[in-house]
Order: sequence, then structure tokens, then C-alpha cells
Amino acid sequence: MSTLADVVLPLPLYKYFTYRIPSDLQEALQIGSRVVVPFGRKKYYTAIVVRLHDVMPQGYEVKELISVLDERPVLRRPQLQFWEWIADYYLCSVGDVYKAALPSGLKLESETTVTLNTDFEEPDDNRLKEREWMLLAALGKKSRMTVQDLEKESGMRNILPTLRVLLEREAVFVSEQLKTNYRPKTETYIRLTFQQGDDAALRHAFECVKQAKKQEMMLLSFLDLSLFMQKGKLREVSRKSLLDRSGVSSAVLGAMVEKGLFEPYKKEISRFETEVYTVQEAAPLSNAQQVAYRQISDSFKEHSVTLLHGVTSSGKTEIYAHLIDRVLHEGRQVLYLVPEIALTTQLTNRLRKIFGDKLMIYHSKFSDNERVEIWNTLLDDHSPRIVLGVRSSIFLPFGDLGLVIVDEEHETSYKQYDPAPRYHARNAAIVLASMHGAKTLLGTATPAVETYFNARQGKYGLVELKSRFNDVELPEIIPVDVREMRKKNRMRGNFTPELLNRMQVALDGDEQVILFQNRRGFAPMVECKQCAWVPKCEHCDVSLTYHKRFNQLTCHYCGFTYEIPKVCPACGQPTIGVMGFGTERIEEDIAQHFPNIPVSR
Repeated sequence: MSTLADVVLPLPLYKYFTYRIPSDLQEALQIGSRVVVPFGRKKYYTAIVVRLHDVMPQGYEVKELISVLDERPVLRRPQLQFWEWIADYYLCSVGDVYKAALPSGLKLESETTVTLNTDFEEPDDNRLKEREWMLLAALGKKSRMTVQDLEKESGMRNILPTLRVLLEREAVFVSEQLKTNYRPKTETYIRLTFQQGDDAALRHAFECVKQAKKQEMMLLSFLDLSLFMQKGKLREVSRKSLLDRSGVSSAVLGAMVEKGLFEPYKKEISRFETEVYTVQEAAPLSNAQQVAYRQISDSFKEHSVTLLHGVTSSGKTEIYAHLIDRVLHEGRQVLYLVPEIALTTQLTNRLRKIFGDKLMIYHSKFSDNERVEIWNTLLDDHSPRIVLGVRSSIFLPFGDLGLVIVDEEHETSYKQYDPAPRYHARNAAIVLASMHGAKTLLGTATPAVETYFNARQGKYGLVELKSRFNDVELPEIIPVDVREMRKKNRMRGNFTPELLNRMQVALDGDEQVILFQNRRGFAPMVECKQCAWVPKCEHCDVSLTYHKRFNQLTCHYCGFTYEIPKVCPACGQPTIGVMGFGTERIEEDIAQHFPNIPVSR
């Protein structure tokens, strides 16, 4: 039996560390399990076991791990292998990947707490200084605080040197406490105190409440609700549902608990919808879609990755739905990646109608508790599921992936820029799929250059869908050379005559117009016309955006705002002007060109 364990810590460390396994934990320890280990000075972290062995390392003292947190591993095969690939390919540590992959609620970390020594007496020959008294006064309000809370309470910065002095004089004690953010969601449920089928006990219950009409009403409501919700099992009903159904107060329920008829208890429930959906079959495919579907199936026989190059509105999502349905019927799982959260909302209703509760959503707007719940669901439930999510979904503990769909594969949102790991979810998803023996479908109307090259070279399969659904014509695109128009002095403000004419035609036909501009605010930059001075954010060193509505400059990185100067601080001249145009300026200009048309931004 192995006596040593290599673990990965949630720290940017480029090696695994070895810990001794206590004899009473050797049988319980498995690869992929979380363990609490000491690291550094009085710090404890949640580490994950990556290897069990008996080879003593050289160069450092082997410490003993504190405890095992899991009865079953929180990672599946081949997640550790996938983490190692990301660390190697994107030049970061496995600890960086661990921090990004595992929800915070599954990571225990120690938190330094400071406790007041109530027996401390100040000696006459060594009086405390003012800062030390201020800290003790702040600590006296709660007697135990974290270092961060103590800084806030005292209003002092850099309190560690002062704390060190108080610690040496035994005025305070410092300890480490393990903390986690995850709390399962619970709800109060009500059940009968006797077993189902005990007719004598049920008759006795009705005898107890026959003089109290409201209690009798609640008992009948319990039986109705329990039979309806649980198909004949008189076991449990949520407290809220029971009160809503019976229409009586909680005091009546309390009286029935005192009589020994009902028993309340806490039950862990899901944070997500538990609605039962009426599913329907995916919409039938058009002839062009059927051809593309068959070509994708044939391509998967020869290639592990296939590019579906389909024009806008060609019905790629319907093809995805049929492919997903096939994989789910095979008992496997599907990962459906989209580049941004807005698309998960848009697709949820469409996919929910077809796949019901087999659909799971995962993105960064979920709370940490919700992410932990999704993680645990995938660990414990082996049924076929489809996960619709953004780039972080690739780290979920899939049991048996059968298909990975990367929608809008060309989108730059799939690239994580900061912090590490700086991975590209599309490329990482292809590797993840190969580790599960799954196929990857890349869908887009405008393939990335590297993807299209790989498809043309035969590395990926290529399927093209060139017609829109129901043979709807593609919109006409009219490119206009704005630079040339400016040279000829034909621009009307920031608009070309062609654009204004087309807008007028649409408005005359009682139609609407959408203008896209990829800059916020009134102008993306402010510059002195005399000396070319440009104001920049003192925190981010980027040029500031001018917002006319608030008459201020804003940094779109950190959100800091600045007053716009009346004169240039470099040359002292009142020659500060705006450069370029954003949505705010477009809105103002449109109102001048079309004064009777309402404009929304």
C-alpha cells in the first residue's frame, strides 16, 4: 500500500509536492481526491492527489497531509491528463489550471484570524504605542477577526508589523481556520411520523384533528399533495408547498408537529429549475440540411474534427440538435460551446424543448454554489447529458463525451487572455474530445484562417452548407470606401451619402434601421490639437474615452473617471478636442439628420 502522495496545489508551482499519508488514511485515498495539506508558514490548502507511490523525494522535508475530503474523487479520468496538456501547451503551471478549473467552493484555504487575549495586562515599563492600542480597540469589538476585517475595522493599512509586535507581547493570538464558500441549498420538508400503509395510525391522526378544522384541512392537503407529487408514496412534502396548498398559517403546522403527526426536517435541494418539461422531437431537416447531416456523419468516420461551413441562417443549429440527439441515444454526453453568455440564453429555450432536463447550462454568471452543484451533478449522475456553456465548460468532469460542438468557432472570445492559463477553448476542446474518443464539430459562417486551412489540407473534414433555410436570399452587402469619400469631401459628418440615402428609403417604407459602431461613448480619444497631448488612465496607461452625457473621461479597463481639462496641462492652450466617434456621437448626429425619427442607443 502506498505511503506517499504527489499533489497539485492551487498555486503557480511548476512541480508536484509529495506528502506522507497517515496510516489511517491510506485505504481511503484515491487519485483525484481532495486532501488538506500544509504548505508554507501555517497555511493550509486543498490539494488534489495526482500520484500514489513510495519514492521519497530529495531536497525538502516531507510533511504529512491533514485529511481526505472526499469519499470519491472530484476529478474524472482524463481530467488530470487534460490539465497537464494545457499547462504544457500554454506554458503555465498545473496549479494555474487547477485554480481556473475547479470552482472555488471545492477549494478549502486557510484564513488567518486574530483573537484578543482577554488576560493581557500592559506592563508599566513597556507601554503600548498608539497604533497598537488602536488595533486592540478594533479587535475588542468582536474579539476574533480576519486580518482583512481588522484592517477595515481599524481603518489602518499595513497592520502586519503592528500585529507582530502584539503577538510577541501576547496581547493577541493568531490562528489558521479552513474556510469554504460552498453551502448546499436546503429546504424544510414535512413527513408523517408513521410508515406508509399503517391504516390504524392514519385513522388515529384524523381522530386527533377532527375537532380542529384547519389542522384537518392541512392533513388532507398533505395527503393530496404527497399522492400527487410522489405517485402514491406518503413520504414528504415541502413546507412551502404544504402551506400554499392548505391556505392555513404556519402556527397550525406547528401544532400538528407538537401532536406528533408531522415531522419537519431539512433536505438538500437543487438551485436550478426542477420543472418537468414536455419534450418534442427536433424539427425535420430540409433537403440541404439532410445532405450536410449525412456528410458530417461520413466525415466523422475518417476525421475526429469536422468543419461545418454554413452561411448565416442556413440552419446549423437544427443540424446540431439532430447530432446531439443521436449521441444522447448512444448513452454519451455532449459539450456545446458558445462564445458568450448571451448565446446560452438564446439557445436554452430551443434546446430545452427538445432535450428537457438533459440540458445543463454553465457560465461565469452562475454563483459559486451553483457551479459546485453542476460539478457534483456531473460527477454523481452518469446519465447522458448536454452541457451548454462558454469556454470554462471544458473543465467540467465529463464522464463519457461523445460529441463536442464549437459554435462560431472563429470568435476571439474563446481565447482566455488573463490570467493564466491563457488557453484557447476551441483548441483545448478538440484535445479534450480526443482524450474521450469523441468527435468535434466546428460550426461557423466565417471560419478562422487556421481552421479553414486545416480543412482544406484534409486534416479536418469539411462540410459546406451554402444555401439559407427555405432558400431565403442573403442580404446585399455594399462596401463603401470611407477614406476615399473623405478625400473627395463627400462625407456628410460621419456618414456617406449612400448610407443616408438607404436609411431614408427604409424609413420612408415604415421600416427600422440598426447602425453598428464598435466604440462606446462620444469619442474614443481626446487630444490637444496644439501639442498632441492625450490623457491616459493613471492606473492602466490607456487612452480615456470621452462620455459627453456625463462630461467626463472614463477608463473602460478599470472604470475610473476623470474630469475633462479645460486647458491642455502640457502646453496650457485651450485646444483640447475629440478624436473619432462612438455610439453617443452617432446618436447625436442621427438626430440631426433625421430630426423627426426617434433614436435609441
